[in-house]
Amino acid sequence: MTLEQLRSNRNALFWSLHAAGWGAYAISQYFGALLQAQPVAYQQVIAIAAVSGFVLSMPLRPIYRRLWGRPLRTMIVGVLASCYATALALRVVINLAYKYLVEPTWQFKTLFEVLEGSLSTTYLLLCWSTLYFGIKYYESLQQQREAALKATALAQEAQLKMLRYQLNPHFLFNTLNAISTLILDNQNRIANHAVARLAEFLRYTLDQDPMKKVTLRKEIESLDLYLNTERLRFGERLRLEYAIEEGALEALLPSLLLQPLIENAVKHAISPRENGGMIRIEGRTRAAMLELAVIDDGPGMREGLLQSGSRGVGLRNTRERLAVLYGESHRFAVLNSQPGLHVEMALPLETA
Repeated sequence: MTLEQLRSNRNALFWSLHAAGWGAYAISQYFGALLQAQPVAYQQVIAIAAVSGFVLSMPLRPIYRRLWGRPLRTMIVGVLASCYATALALRVVINLAYKYLVEPTWQFKTLFEVLEGSLSTTYLLLCWSTLYFGIKYYESLQQQREAALKATALAQEAQLKMLRYQLNPHFLFNTLNAISTLILDNQNRIANHAVARLAEFLRYTLDQDPMKKVTLRKEIESLDLYLNTERLRFGERLRLEYAIEEGALEALLPSLLLQPLIENAVKHAISPRENGGMIRIEGRTRAAMLELAVIDDGPGMREGLLQSGSRGVGLRNTRERLAVLYGESHRFAVLNSQPGLHVEMALPLETA
């Protein structure tokens, strides 16, 4: 049985440690007898003492289970009483074995001689008890820690899924609104293409696990699905630039991390302007970090919105997802450039 299996099987762990403890007691007593030049018969006494200790201390486990969780004073009194009672029984066995095997001519004069050594044996059993409660307390802490980690992980997963699924209705509303506008303008052929592209993009988003990370290459491919829909609306008004280093393409990031930022840029920098505008996507690796940027040449943000770091669902959603996933290990900033808006982020570098 491996160490990991022992840890998961508490009964096997107890009996293994219980046997090892009394085995160590027998070995230490054996070497002590050799140093003191004790007769060979004394080794039999040691064996009887170890086996008796193994058997007589077994009831301590169920007793301590009942004591566990009681008030401290009750536990201390219960442990002392249990150890002393067990020590008395063990000393009777050891002393009788010593009399009959080592000194058969010796006669007990009083009852106290039969119980001689009970105090030192009590100390031995107190050491056994300390180890038992120490291991049990450690296991309890581990279980609490694992439960806390599991609860945190479940809460984090639920929050991430909520944030990811928040994108779909937001994006869907904007796209359907755009398709409706195309239909009202009698651009039915373009609207039909837009519906087909929308279905393709939604199929991709539904197939993606919200907890899964994808390569930057795959993220760009998913962006193209979205941008193909937007190009049907804006045509030449939507201009794109990519400045992504080859080494960054295999870096991992949360799926659909860039899409809401691109959607934000389309909404605020492309759609309101007659001549449209440019969106630039940058990606590179620096000092064990993946650095990404989405830049547009639109009007930027008003100072009040810039200070709050929010311009709708897209920026807020991205900021919250990064905070949940990476904590203090990431950077996210929204800056006005000349002209336009510059959204940059850095997250720990992971590769596929």
